Amino acid sequence: MSELVTGEAVALELRPARLPSRALAVLLDLVAAMAVYVAVTIVLVTSTASLDEAAQTALSIATFVLVLVGAPIAVETLSHGRSLGKMACGLRVVRDDGGPIRFRHALVRGLIAVIEILMTFGVVACIASFVSARGRRLGDVFAGTLVVRERIPVTRTGFVPPPPPWLAGRFSGLDLSAVPDGLWLAVRQYLTRMQQLDPQVGSSMAERLAADLAERTGAPVPQGVPPAAYLAAVVQERQARESRRAIGGGSAPAPAPAADGPSAVYGAPAAVYGPPAAGLPPVVAPGAASGSTGGDRPGKAPEGPTGDRPGTGFVPPA
Repeated sequence: MSELVTGEAVALELRPARLPSRALAVLLDLVAAMAVYVAVTIVLVTSTASLDEAAQTALSIATFVLVLVGAPIAVETLSHGRSLGKMACGLRVVRDDGGPIRFRHALVRGLIAVIEILMTFGVVACIASFVSARGRRLGDVFAGTLVVRERIPVTRTGFVPPPPPWLAGRFSGLDLSAVPDGLWLAVRQYLTRMQQLDPQVGSSMAERLAADLAERTGAPVPQGVPPAAYLAAVVQERQARESRRAIGGGSAPAPAPAADGPSAVYGAPAAVYGPPAAGLPPVVAPGAASGSTGGDRPGKAPEGPTGDRPGTGFVPPA
């Protein structure tokens, strides 16, 4: 699970920042650092006018190192890779595996930035970032980091395709109470992005997720049902249960299939699924009682004077 979520989340969600946005972020950081450096220098010159020339030189060097080298390192460490310029441009420094950076990563980036940005006026950094496939400068290469974009334009990646119509209601007897939130998140991420994956990789991921989900529910994947369709049907069943629970136990309509039909998402029904599974009994977890309640187990609606309460027809978003 952790390998699947971490690796795929980094590959699908994070987009490396390119040279223009990185250059703008560095320019903003340098302007802010130089403004602080000039202000601190003026204060030191005024307050240390009585000192000799050697002491003033030592204070100037210490101020340069602390403000232009130490301050960026501290800011990136405390903010987990978001300096002032990166925050303005929607960028962040992360590790190669997508995790937050630590002090050693910021230290290596800051020390090498003195050479490739300050001493060479950014020429070395621009060349390295332009040549790199992921826009990394030398500090990123030696520190094992990557600058990525945090603000990504909204796309239709959040659409979860509906399952085939002949799978509707097949999994109403599954016990979903033991399925962790991390597995639901992984399944939803796969369903919303499976069209962007290589077919062989997507098929392998679907099989792994379906096996994990079947192990948590205690019921095997029905024979002849593709793993992707099985995942979509179970997710739809969970959404239907949440909708019924949100409106007080009343019946909620199932999500309507897309206009282009499930065949456009999962493939041709006749070739992939075979004949519709009509007439087969619904899938029930071993040992689950048909009328039990609690958790995510399906049960009877709570008894009470609900007949005189009109239905709203509202289905909360899952």
